[in-house]
Amino acid sequence: MTDSTAPLTLGFIGAGKMAMALASGFLRANLVRPQDIIACDIAEDARKAFASPLGARSTGSMQEAADAATVLILAVKPDQLMPVLDDLSPALNPRHLLVSIAAGIPLGRIEAALPAGTRVIRVMPNAPALVGASMSVYAPGSSATEADAALTDRLLSTLGMAVRLPERLLDAATGLSGSGPAYACIMIEALSDGGVAAGLPRAVAIRLAAQTLLGTARWVLETGQHPAALKDMVASPGGTTIEGLHELERAGLRGALISAVRASAAKARSLGEA
Repeated sequence: MTDSTAPLTLGFIGAGKMAMALASGFLRANLVRPQDIIACDIAEDARKAFASPLGARSTGSMQEAADAATVLILAVKPDQLMPVLDDLSPALNPRHLLVSIAAGIPLGRIEAALPAGTRVIRVMPNAPALVGASMSVYAPGSSATEADAALTDRLLSTLGMAVRLPERLLDAATGLSGSGPAYACIMIEALSDGGVAAGLPRAVAIRLAAQTLLGTARWVLETGQHPAALKDMVASPGGTTIEGLHELERAGLRGALISAVRASAAKARSLGEA
């Protein structure tokens, strides 16, 4: 069981970009000190890239990472997770909480590869964790406690927003919030292209497009109103916005985005079946 009075110590199994984003966010929030973080990776370059800017420790030994940390964050790609669990399993003991961010890999499959009773929580953060604006979802495993879930929520909330979901919905969330930043970047790029085509300088167009999406997202979250209602507030009768909306409908923007989320969710499910 997680001891809320003990110092929080974090071990990252995998020292890639997402591990770096999570660790940076936890440090910014003063949840941990640099000396309380250790990353394990087989690649020396990855270890150096993680440890040097953060002032954290790194190692090539899973045993060393497990000895140093009570919370182990599995930050490897889905196709690497099961071999990693085979190597990590002998180093685990009841004090460890494992947090997996491997897309698509279900809790049951993770738990089956670990000692009985290992506490596991499955998480899907997203890339805006790099700037403290992540949308993360999580589901506790069969042996995880409410204290484990609360700790996970506290960690993820320092990176942005966190929502607890039944595990059956995590693949759908992966298709939406996990992959969604890439869709948003395409929208920002396309909007800025439109601005350039209309005569704006490129740098100005990108700034206008990005801030417009950022402000609109905040508008939706803070008002709690349905996006359709806010859209109608912008689209005046016979005005410029309704003309643009007509073109988006003709081009099938809604259908394309719905299909993208469904395809990403289906891919996440297939990763867990591989």
